[in-house]
Amino acid sequence: MVDVLRALRKKVVIGVVGGSDLVKISEQLAVKDSSMMEEFDYAFAENGLTAFKQGKSLPSQSFITFLGEERYKKIANYILHYIADLDIPIKRGTFIEFRNGMINVSPIGRNATIQERLDFQAYDKQTGIRAAFVKVLQEKFSDYGLTFSIGGQISFDVFPNGWDKTYCLRHVEDEKFDKIYFFGDKTYKARQYFCTERNNS
Repeated sequence: MVDVLRALRKKVVIGVVGGSDLVKISEQLAVKDSSMMEEFDYAFAENGLTAFKQGKSLPSQSFITFLGEERYKKIANYILHYIADLDIPIKRGTFIEFRNGMINVSPIGRNATIQERLDFQAYDKQTGIRAAFVKVLQEKFSDYGLTFSIGGQISFDVFPNGWDKTYCLRHVEDEKFDKIYFFGDKTYKARQYFCTERNNS
C-alpha cells in the first residue's frame, strides 16, 4: 500500500483524513524510516480541525471553542449521569474521550478489550443502546448545533454540524482542484483518504 501511495503521489496530490488525533493517526500510518507527514501532501487529523500541508500547520479549530465551557459541562455531566444509570453487562472506563474537534462517547468505556468490544457490539445490535442514547441527546441538546454519529463497535461521536470528514475540504478550497476523489474502506472507524488531480497533469 505504501508503494502504491508513493506511486500515486507522483501523479496526484494525496492526503489523509481521520477522526482520531494526530498522534493516533501517525501511529496507525507509521512506516519504517518515514512519517505520515512525509508520505502525504495533506494530513488532516480530527477531520481536518488539525491540518497540515507539506508538513506545515494550517489554521485549526476546536470543539470547546465552538461549544463553550458551560455548554460542554452540561452535556458532559448529562452523558456521565446517563451512563451511570445504564444497566449493561460491563463497563470499562473512559466513557468520554475529549478530542480537539469532538467528543467520543462509549457506554461500555474505551478501555474494553477486543473481546469485550465484540460482545458489546452484538449486545448493542440487539438492544439499540447507542441509538437510544443518541436519540435522548439529540432531543435534550437540540439547540447546541451538534451531530451525533454512531460508528465502530462501542461508541458514537459528537461534533458540531458540518465537522465531519468533509471539514477538511475547507483547507483545499483555494487550490482550485478540478476533481477531488474521496475513499475509504468503511464509513466508520477507518482512516479516510482523498486525492486530487494535480493542476499540471
